[in-house]
Amino acid sequence: MFIEVNKQIAMRRCLPEQSLPSWRRGVLKVGSSLLAADATGLTTRFAQALADFVASSYRAGRQVVVVSSGAVAAGRDLSGARQNEGYDLGARQVMASLGQTSMIALWQSLWDRPVAQVLLTHDDLRHRRRYLNARATLLGLLALDMVPVVNENDTVCVDELTVGDNDNLAAIVAILVDADILLIASDVNALYSADPRRHAKATPIMCVESVNPSLMGMAGGHGSKLGTGGMRTKLEAAEKAGAAGIPTALFDGRDALTVHALGQGFLHGTLILAPRIRMQARKYWLLHAPMMSKARLRIDEGAVRALTQRGTSLLPRGVLAIEGEFLRGDLVEIIGPDNRRIARGLSQYAAVEVRQLAGHHSRDIEALLGYSHGEEVVHRDDLALIAKSMAGGA
Repeated sequence: MFIEVNKQIAMRRCLPEQSLPSWRRGVLKVGSSLLAADATGLTTRFAQALADFVASSYRAGRQVVVVSSGAVAAGRDLSGARQNEGYDLGARQVMASLGQTSMIALWQSLWDRPVAQVLLTHDDLRHRRRYLNARATLLGLLALDMVPVVNENDTVCVDELTVGDNDNLAAIVAILVDADILLIASDVNALYSADPRRHAKATPIMCVESVNPSLMGMAGGHGSKLGTGGMRTKLEAAEKAGAAGIPTALFDGRDALTVHALGQGFLHGTLILAPRIRMQARKYWLLHAPMMSKARLRIDEGAVRALTQRGTSLLPRGVLAIEGEFLRGDLVEIIGPDNRRIARGLSQYAAVEVRQLAGHHSRDIEALLGYSHGEEVVHRDDLALIAKSMAGGA
């Protein structure tokens, strides 16, 4: 029976079968176009097969966190707003507030186990303590065999403090829960060499070793009118997950047979592999946590060599200039005199303090400020090198 099912999948989608990597915990991202099919209110038309996949995964001893879009689409339907009507941030917040309960109710109706709603904000991911609290909550829910359904808290976010799309949020959640795989369900069946809606000769790409600029160039713009993401955001998400050693599978969530095959360990879509070496969770957070502003420390060549070759901390003497404003404990980007991005880390001093300390010896800190939080502007334990991360190390 299953062999016949796989033949039907291959015939319908013209995509060869490949094995999924072994996994015990996954994150499944479901886009708006799958929950609000045909631009109507929420429907089980495509959600049912995805819910069945999650349920069968739990029965097999696996765990799944669902990152679900659809709240804004549901709110739009409840409010009677026109389909093509544009929304400013305030309107999106109202729609999200209206639609959240409907979105959660839809998922709860499809499972016989409790659903737990988890709403995350930019600040939950930017601040280390709140990041760890979110992780503890998600892991606690999984330990109880519940299904966490995660979404960005659009009702309280502002433009400059949003994750922006649920593809990237799903990648961050995959890191939070130490997932083995990121599964992205959308209304396209694979990554193509060009946009298949515009180029008849576009060919599907079955397996990708790593995300690179050339691959990004193949990605189009936004996807459906309902969502905020497109293929580019999915590749960005895969790149984030891959940096943490997590592979990503892209597949057509509209095709029940394709979704069914996932539960049997087979993918008809694109598999984006991850480097063999998994980055330490703290280093990953330092490199990929969202920043509130462009807070930068410009350092001299001597400091660049000290950080990259000797693995030292950043001392005030090597700081040339400070860009932006930040507080003690905030995440900052460290750049060289040639504007090359060197590292990211947590500053032990606020911007106003670093401006006073720049170029001075560490022994002068207390004399200059009247107090000291330590000899380093950024301690090496709170610093991650960008160059190493791109090579797959930590």
